[in-house]
Amino acid sequence: MAITRAAPHEEGARRDRPQAPPETPGTPETPGMPDEPGRPDQPGRLTSPLVLTMLLLLMVLLQSPIRRALSAPVMQSWTTVFVAVVVQALPFLVLGVLLSAAIAVYVPPSFFARALPSRPGLAVPVAGVAGALLPGCECASVPVAGALVRRGVTPAAALAFLLSAPAINPIVLTATAVAFPRNPEMVLARFVASLLVACAMGWLWQRLGRTDWLRLPAHAPHEGETKGAAFWDSVRHDVMHAGGFLVLGAMAAATLKAVAPESWLRTAAENPAVAVLTLAVLAVVLSICSEADAFVAASLTQFSLTARLAFLVVGPMIDLKLFAMQAGTFGRGFALRFAPATFVLAIASAVLTGWVLL
Repeated sequence: MAITRAAPHEEGARRDRPQAPPETPGTPETPGMPDEPGRPDQPGRLTSPLVLTMLLLLMVLLQSPIRRALSAPVMQSWTTVFVAVVVQALPFLVLGVLLSAAIAVYVPPSFFARALPSRPGLAVPVAGVAGALLPGCECASVPVAGALVRRGVTPAAALAFLLSAPAINPIVLTATAVAFPRNPEMVLARFVASLLVACAMGWLWQRLGRTDWLRLPAHAPHEGETKGAAFWDSVRHDVMHAGGFLVLGAMAAATLKAVAPESWLRTAAENPAVAVLTLAVLAVVLSICSEADAFVAASLTQFSLTARLAFLVVGPMIDLKLFAMQAGTFGRGFALRFAPATFVLAIASAVLTGWVLL
């Protein structure tokens, strides 16, 4: 059989000819479709500068109605209370966030493991008292407690530290003394009531807690970052997070003072049980940072000192943001059991301490 070989110039022409890409069956081309859907340059999408510009233009156009509304007596009272609470609380909030970030980043969790006694029953009160020596808000106490459990500290001691650190640290007690200059006994009452709850919850977990209720944290926060980057990330997160809740708390306190009928507040305040329960629930809902909650409590002058003590004891231990953080760190099953027990014990401890000291 004769084999016909192509001429050299024909082979070169075939090699130089561009080859068509292979067709994929079932995927016909659709002309006009963008290669990257959802690109930021799509027409009609609002951007942050555009929204801010529109908002500023709207405020300029409505400046006369806004000025008239702000000049009303109710709004003047609201603004006075709001500004007073924020201005008083902001320095303590910033200082607490800086110290909390420094402890969370630069103090190794192994330090706490070495400092605590090996016996769980004795480690619980020691961990509770350690919270009085280490400044830190509740936003930092949850990851620190998670790191302690991960490093081998008994969960009962770690939970006692979680509850005591944001409630009785030096920044919080100093802020309480500044907020209640005429009632210095509030500082001692807050310290005693909060420490009692922290130790009681630690011992209660040691007695009744089960390991399958507690999900151990997988890794430390800010893992893989440098110390400086982790510190400033923690500061930025806590300032934005806690500062937002401070503003909401100040707004709520100002609204109660300026808008709520005096008869309603008087009725709630005159009944001791209703007053304590009202401010305890308010502390859970407002979720104010512990460095700033004393100033909000001090503005609620209609209520008794015991009711305001319940606000100060409940808030740093269980609120909406803390419940979410505890569920994310230790598991939802843990949070659903731990939060209600903490709430009940915090109210009972506040009432007992208030009856003795206030």
